[in-house]
Amino acid sequence: MEWTLPLYAEDIRKILPHRYPFLLVDRVVALEPGKFAAGFKNVTANEPHFNGHFPDYNLMPGVLIMEAMAQLGGIALLTVPELQGKLPMFAGIDHARFRGQVRPGDRLEMETYIDRLRGGMGKGHGVAKVDDKVVAEGEILFALA
Repeated sequence: MEWTLPLYAEDIRKILPHRYPFLLVDRVVALEPGKFAAGFKNVTANEPHFNGHFPDYNLMPGVLIMEAMAQLGGIALLTVPELQGKLPMFAGIDHARFRGQVRPGDRLEMETYIDRLRGGMGKGHGVAKVDDKVVAEGEILFALA
């Protein structure tokens, strides 16, 4: 299948198995299948994790920021024709750093690079920014089933 940028939610749902409330990529704006994807998530106050994660001072949990970058990496992988239909799964996170806060109203801009893929296992790295300031980065280990 050929993809035309930008990829919107309905396109992303054709690639990834994730659904609300766990689909954490709203749009893909750059894509090199198998190598790289860039996109964003518009963070809104009505997301379910904000009910319990500091309800008086809403912050997007760091693990969800890493998950959003991993989903973007999944999009980069699953747009490769021979990998379509595979199930991308987290295998680990290395060297994660959280350098800023992500709050309702923010646009979380992300880039994820695929560094290695061998035998269904791989490694990538991602960077997330709000207003051009890095808020999170780390290495993502994954498996394709």
